[in-house]
Amino acid sequence: MVHVVITGGSSGIGQAVARVYLKRNARVTLIGRSLERLEAAKDLLTDETGRSADDIGIVSLDVADDAAVLDAIGAIEASSGPCDILVTSAGMVSPASFETQSGAEFRRHIDTNLHGTVHMISAVYAGMKARRRGQIMVVSSGAGLIGLHGYTAYCASKSALVGFVEALRLEARPHGIAVSICFPPDTDTPQLAEELKLRPPEAVAMMGTAGLWSAEAVARGIVRGLDRGRSEIFFTPSLYLLARFGGLAKPWIYRWFQRGLPR
Repeated sequence: MVHVVITGGSSGIGQAVARVYLKRNARVTLIGRSLERLEAAKDLLTDETGRSADDIGIVSLDVADDAAVLDAIGAIEASSGPCDILVTSAGMVSPASFETQSGAEFRRHIDTNLHGTVHMISAVYAGMKARRRGQIMVVSSGAGLIGLHGYTAYCASKSALVGFVEALRLEARPHGIAVSICFPPDTDTPQLAEELKLRPPEAVAMMGTAGLWSAEAVARGIVRGLDRGRSEIFFTPSLYLLARFGGLAKPWIYRWFQRGLPR
């Protein structure tokens, strides 16, 4: 039975990915910070998919804690089998202008979004390498492709994942490990609801008012991308074009945006 480990699994995209794999008869382990929310997610997924509660593991931890991640993965793999697929969906975002954001808050973005991803991959990587198989999907963001007003910490953390994944992919491929990255647009999740309360108008003007994607649609795209061995998933034409031609397009995008700002 395929074993899928998902961070940020108590809600949003992570929970939706878990739902897809449970319907495929995979074993799933959900990782998140809140034990209460993980238990609620497990109950919900059990009811929705008809799967046994034994096929859904839950682990409460902060992915920014490297030692806790290592201990947890060791226990998870001992009880539920090796991790075949890792989806790193855990993340945080709290928009604020750079001068109002504390150093601790900036570091929290980096620790969760970047270091948390690295910790999880590091914990499963040696086992995948020894077995010469494994799939890793890193969840970045459209904000990993372009700078946004009020998102200095978030953009830094998500764009750093791009370079990390590109380098790791080169190392991992000869060992049978596929490393992929995806760039979801605004997705209807509890995290986005909180983010929108803080999103500055300048970011709204630059990002536009495109409709939200559902977590289920994003999850289907992630799983389909893993099935097809895709190294990158962009979801929308604009994100694809930004990734492929951003070096040419971004100066014009920034210039257009800045024309409308007061001096």
